[in-house]
Amino acid sequence: MLLVDAGVALPDQVSLGVLVTAVPRDAVDEAITVCGAGARRSDGKLPPHVVAYLTMALCLFPDDDYAEVVTKVTGSLDRWGCWNASWTPPTSSAITQARKRLGPTVFREIFERVCGPAGGEAGPMAGMLAAGRARGAWLRDWRLVAIDGFEADLPDSEANAAEFGYAGTGEGRSAFPKARVVTLTECGTHAFLAAEIGTYAMSEKALAGKLYPRLRADELLTADRNFYSWPAWETAAATGAALLWRAPTQLELPVVRVLADGTYLTMLNNPKTHKRERRDRVTAAARAGHTIHPSDGQWARVIEYDVPDRAGNGTGEVITLLTTILDPAHAHPDELAGAYHQRWEHETGNDQLKTHLRGPGRVLRSRLPELAYQEIWAWLITHHAITTLITQAATAADPDPDRISYTQTLRLIRRTATGTADIPPSGLD
Repeated sequence: MLLVDAGVALPDQVSLGVLVTAVPRDAVDEAITVCGAGARRSDGKLPPHVVAYLTMALCLFPDDDYAEVVTKVTGSLDRWGCWNASWTPPTSSAITQARKRLGPTVFREIFERVCGPAGGEAGPMAGMLAAGRARGAWLRDWRLVAIDGFEADLPDSEANAAEFGYAGTGEGRSAFPKARVVTLTECGTHAFLAAEIGTYAMSEKALAGKLYPRLRADELLTADRNFYSWPAWETAAATGAALLWRAPTQLELPVVRVLADGTYLTMLNNPKTHKRERRDRVTAAARAGHTIHPSDGQWARVIEYDVPDRAGNGTGEVITLLTTILDPAHAHPDELAGAYHQRWEHETGNDQLKTHLRGPGRVLRSRLPELAYQEIWAWLITHHAITTLITQAATAADPDPDRISYTQTLRLIRRTATGTADIPPSGLD
C-alpha cells in the first residue's frame, strides 16, 4: 500500500504501467531507430515497440508461456498505447520470430537510455540528507555504488552451449550453459546503473574492466578484494570517482604516513612495469614528499578494522580497505567501514533479480544466443523499473527503500497486470 499511499504511483501505474513509466515509449522507439530495427510492415500486430514490452513482460511472468503472458498483459498494453485492441493475440512462434527480428542490441540501447541512478542527485550540504535523496544511497556527497557479478543458467541447447559454455568439465560440468553478468549497482536502491554480459569463460575482472570507465565523479565505488588489480584501480581512479575496495591479503601496503585518525597512507605500485628495487625507490620518494607520477604509483589510504566472529572465540576477521579519499576530514574511518558494508546491498539486488523476479533455480527461456542476450538485458531493465518504483515511494514517504518489500511489490504488479488484462480495452476509457 505504501507505493500508492505515498502519492507517487496511481493504482494502474503499479501494474504493467511500471514498465511503461520507467521505460517510456519514446526511449524504446529511439533505441529501435538507432539499432535499425524498425517495422518491416505497417500493418503488423507485432511492431518492434510491442515486442520490446512483451519481452519485458515475459520477465515478469517466468512461469508462463508466451501465449499466457500475452493474454495477461495485452489489456494493460492497450491502455498505455502499446497495443491495438483490434489485434488478435500472436502465437508463440510469431513472438519468437519477432524477437529474432528485434535482436539483442535494442535492449542494450534501451538499458543505456533508461537505467540509471534512482536515489536522487547530489546536494549542496555534505553530510545531510538532501531533499529527494533516498536513505542509504549516499555517503556525504558520494553516491554509494558497488560492482559484482552473477551467473545466469540458460537452456541446454547446442547454440547456447557453443556460445556461452559450461561451468566445470567432465562429471563436474554444470547442467546448463551459463552467461556471466557484471553490474554496477546503486547500493541504497539496488538499481542497476551499468552492466556487461559475457560468456562463462570471461572472468568477472575482464567484464568489470569494461565498466570502470562508466564511473562518475560523484560516485564512491565499493568492491570486494577479488576485483583489485593495478590496472583496475588505475582505470577506475582515473575517472575521478572515489574508490573503496577491500585489499587482497597478498598485497604489500608500505606505510608512508600515519594519520591522526589511525589510518595511514600507502603507495600502490605497478607490479608489471617496475622491479622490486624501483618500487622501493618510489615508496621512499613518497615518504620524502616527492611528487609521484601516476604510472609509477597511486596514493591510497588504508583503513583496518576487525569483525568479531559470531561464536565469540576471538577469531574475528581483519578487514583492510583501500580508498582514494586521503583526507580523514572528508570521510572518517567508521563512515568508510559502514560504506563498505553497504556493498552487500548489491547481493540483495542480485537476489531480487534471480530468486524473486526470475524464480529460484529457474533457467531463462531463450534457446538461441542472440535471444539469450536480449532476455538478460530485458531482465535487468524490468528489475530496474521495479526498484525505481520502490525508491520513488520510499523517498516520498521517507523510509529507507529496504523497508518496502520487493517481493510484495512484485506480487502486486503481477496481480494488477493480470486483473487489468481481464477488462475489455474499451472499458478502460
